[in-house]
Amino acid sequence: MASLTVGKVAPSFTLLNQKGEKVSLKDFKGKKNVVIYFYPKAMTPGCTTQACGLRDSKRKLTNADTVVFGISPDAPARLLKFIERDMLNFDLLSDEDHAVADKYGAWGPKKFMGKEYDGILRSTFIVGKDGKLKHMMPKVNTKTHHEDVLAWIKENLD
Repeated sequence: MASLTVGKVAPSFTLLNQKGEKVSLKDFKGKKNVVIYFYPKAMTPGCTTQACGLRDSKRKLTNADTVVFGISPDAPARLLKFIERDMLNFDLLSDEDHAVADKYGAWGPKKFMGKEYDGILRSTFIVGKDGKLKHMMPKVNTKTHHEDVLAWIKENLD
């Protein structure tokens, strides 16, 4: 598992979004704060709750010069279905080989119904306009995630 430090440059990445277009973290340096959140699987109940909270917070996030990216191991076609089904207004990125999740320490051992397996560890990272990691949320509540993110940005980056 990766060991990240607040104040250090965030691990770079380039991934495909739901339309198959490349999105790179470096493209936002000097322009926007970036919220990167890792979620296990598109169109599942918890992931839908989390994504819709962020969707509904778009105006406030935009006013705080912040862009959001959701990252999961889903293929771009599944991400597009998720966006269309729930009218999401931000990019979802495909990390099928979980290489970016590994860089961020968001891939690791999980337990579900008594079985152990490796998968996405639901977590969020906030990167400042300077490209440095400003905040890490290693565990998130899907119902309050958007409020927690907005509160932290308002207190620390606004």
